[in-house]
Amino acid sequence: MTQTAGDLVEIVERTVEGMGFEFVDLEHLPRGMMRVTIDNEDGIGVDDCERVSNQLTHLFTVEDINYERLEVSSPGVERPLKRERDWKRFVGKLAHVELFAPLMAEGFPEAGRRKLDGRIQGVKGEGAEAVIEFLFTDEKPAKTPAQAARERIAQKRAGKKVQAVEPVAVTFAMAEVDRAYLVAELNFKGK
Repeated sequence: MTQTAGDLVEIVERTVEGMGFEFVDLEHLPRGMMRVTIDNEDGIGVDDCERVSNQLTHLFTVEDINYERLEVSSPGVERPLKRERDWKRFVGKLAHVELFAPLMAEGFPEAGRRKLDGRIQGVKGEGAEAVIEFLFTDEKPAKTPAQAARERIAQKRAGKKVQAVEPVAVTFAMAEVDRAYLVAELNFKGK
């Protein structure tokens, strides 16, 4: 049976969600690799990935879907934001957004900005009409303890704090988003 990409995504999504998990993404990678990303509000464990992998292997055999390798994984700390429900679920969280075209807003340079770091404020509308409310703050948290330490040392040597960007509230349609993902906010101080 020949499947279109849309049909395959629909079959995999239906199977994953039927098992009680959230379907995040399906990627076709070089050399016949197929990667399925799943999530759950309680987190994803190795056993969860194994269960979904076994089920999808059986599904692909029955549906005669051609692939070489299957990988099932969690989205990790930098979870992609692909659907309206993702944006709604993570309101208040720090995110990185890349738009297809620069966004013009008061407080931005004249040329606008295509890449935004800030906090998701909400979603207005539904489906194709969905508009993301976003607070551009240009926050870029340290990704490792060493990076956090280097930034603190650099600030001390400079003798001043890095001047924070004034937050700018912006809106953009979901259709304008090229890619977006959550930015991990890791606490290296143990508090």
